[in-house]
Amino acid sequence: MGMVGFGAFIARWIFWVLMIYGWRWGDLSRTSLAVFGALWLMGFLARSASPLMGNSLFTAFVAMLDVALVLKIFKGDVRI
Repeated sequence: MGMVGFGAFIARWIFWVLMIYGWRWGDLSRTSLAVFGALWLMGFLARSASPLMGNSLFTAFVAMLDVALVLKIFKGDVRI
């Protein structure tokens, strides 16, 4: 799997964790859930458009969705 594969796994897993968290605590409306879900699905389906770079581009796309979800759910950046 390697570190890149592990990073891809974490990005994809965190996306769904954030979606469930936002839904459960009422931070994401049904519309927001539908928009983020549709964006994820479009990115997933578009992977086949670039056979050589599809998975890498999808991972970067999901990471950007993760950042957008964190900003929307937590109303700003999270302090580390």
